[in-house]
Amino acid sequence: MKNLSRFALLALIASLTACSVFEGDKIDYKSAGKAPTLEVPPDLTQLSRDNRYVVPGGAVTASGYQTGVTNAPGAPTAVAAVGDVRMERAGNQRWIVVNRPADQLWDPIRDFWQESGFLLTTDQRNLGIMETDWAENRAKLPQDIIRGTIGKLLDSVYSTGELDRFRTRLERTPTGTEIYISHRGMEEVYTSSSTGNQKDGTIWQPRAADPELEAEFARRLMVKLGVTQEQSKALIATGAPAQTARVATVGGQPVVQIAEGFDRAWRRVGLTLDRTGFTVEDRDRSAGTYFVRYVTPNPDKKEPGIFAKIMSFGKSAAAEAPLKLRVVIKSTGETSVVSVLNQAGAPETSANAQRIVKVIADDLK
Repeated sequence: MKNLSRFALLALIASLTACSVFEGDKIDYKSAGKAPTLEVPPDLTQLSRDNRYVVPGGAVTASGYQTGVTNAPGAPTAVAAVGDVRMERAGNQRWIVVNRPADQLWDPIRDFWQESGFLLTTDQRNLGIMETDWAENRAKLPQDIIRGTIGKLLDSVYSTGELDRFRTRLERTPTGTEIYISHRGMEEVYTSSSTGNQKDGTIWQPRAADPELEAEFARRLMVKLGVTQEQSKALIATGAPAQTARVATVGGQPVVQIAEGFDRAWRRVGLTLDRTGFTVEDRDRSAGTYFVRYVTPNPDKKEPGIFAKIMSFGKSAAAEAPLKLRVVIKSTGETSVVSVLNQAGAPETSANAQRIVKVIADDLK
């Protein structure tokens, strides 16, 4: 009965909050604070960094010291600017370009995420990467009379069943810095008992990245960097260019073909890997290679819910070992091809290659 009551409560909350997250500018994130860390599938976690990836001599990213970076001429990207801040867009991806050094932007961006209700679990200036913890958008909860009277005392009873985290990556350019914000989401779903007659537990599973949520935080970050509210809304409202990516087969291997030169393709693929759940261990821009970890999806595998994991004090079954792969970008003029290689650098021939290129192409559209 307890599980059924909780299920009914969450179902009611979900029905009352089906409206858009941005209606009435409703964003109010609450971090989990010092609560136990949410355990997530291996392909959504980040490796602990070590000094193999630290670039001596200052705060740069792995590709930041590539000094010849320029935007490909004629690339299908909408651009608008206010002062030294501009927004660029390709497909459903947006990023901010600021004519300031990365060192001047790091602290304001860190403050921005903390002011937005998040804690940072990754704060690595030398890599140009920061990542928030998992947090819940409390503005999606119903603001009814019941919650208004007793909800403040029993606020933990209310839950949206959704958690979000955001990754910010800074890339240096000859004239300033590019800022990429990527979103990852999790949702709590109910599982049925062996008889299928009742809901006896919950599991957390990944949900699709939300480009509009990324865009909203990019807009708010522009305000933090000195753009007015009205100007930020105008920058975000730039039109969407035509589709530039598609899946094809070359030499018997599935690939993604992108109608863009290397510079733009490199950036967009990197953002796609950030937002679609891959763990980027390292990157070599000169070779056009991202070194990633990937866990094969298993829809039949059931994981315990967050509360069960907390009570287990970290004791869980061994997770499936992730694959180590290379995502390689090769360009000729204004056309780029993205392929998947295995750890040894040979073409990946398993079904995973087809699955990965489809994920990349879908996100680049």
